[in-house]
Amino acid sequence: MLPVRQLLRLRPGVAVSCATGQRIHKLASVQKVTSLPPKKLRSLLYPFSELEAYLDRSVDRTQFQLFDPSLEDMIEAEKLFHSSPSHKIDYYISAERMEHAPDLKQPEVCFIGRSNVGKSSLIKALFSLTPEVEVRVSKTPGHTKKMNFFRVGKAFTIVDMPGYGHKAPRDFVDMVEPYLYTRKNLVRTFLLVDGSVGLQKADLIALEMCEETGCPYVMVVTKIDKCGSGILLTNLLNLQDVVKTETTSCFPQPFLISSLQFGGIYLLRCFIAHVTGSIRLKETSQS
Repeated sequence: MLPVRQLLRLRPGVAVSCATGQRIHKLASVQKVTSLPPKKLRSLLYPFSELEAYLDRSVDRTQFQLFDPSLEDMIEAEKLFHSSPSHKIDYYISAERMEHAPDLKQPEVCFIGRSNVGKSSLIKALFSLTPEVEVRVSKTPGHTKKMNFFRVGKAFTIVDMPGYGHKAPRDFVDMVEPYLYTRKNLVRTFLLVDGSVGLQKADLIALEMCEETGCPYVMVVTKIDKCGSGILLTNLLNLQDVVKTETTSCFPQPFLISSLQFGGIYLLRCFIAHVTGSIRLKETSQS
């Protein structure tokens, strides 16, 4: 892996507007943030680095750094999130039942989480390089009522699932469980947990559902900018203890995300590109 300082000399960045004239956030592209001071850059690329100083020496850090791609890998993965005439990124369709879901062949990943966990905001941040892609975000819990499918060219599909818990659709289980059990091209489920409050009872039920399906899944810790380091670290270690002792299909490393500040977005894009077989990493990583 090249040192961060050396990689700062890679391409200076991208334009702040897209072909449709819509503005792209200044932090949306990893190439753009390479101009930031090294410490700030590292905290955006690898958010866990901000918490390491608060960890006791006895805590094993490798479980938080299993997927550790280089900046070069992240830049390569980012190309998949740029729309072009030959690689169109778009909202495709919504479905209330599995029988309404599109018959797509490319690898698929889905995002599930408690209502108001920041699921749609996260997907919007992933697609921030293509702002014309409509991802509806609302402050009202339970805004997403259907399974929303987004195509990333011919590479993979991202599915935004309805939230569970408060104001969840009454038929949430009937909608989501068949998808998780029967979707043959589903390669990874991302289970979101609010980092400012930690695991809730509803999250543990969702975790158990993911375990029962046997499909590989990953924990994503959202809203890491909404609380102090002490609270976040406590909630993270509690989550990690559950993953270590009560799961068999969960990837050991949680992904820390701030959709507002783009912390961890570049790493998550790279992981999605990796698990869908869309890129080959230059660095050795687990998945």
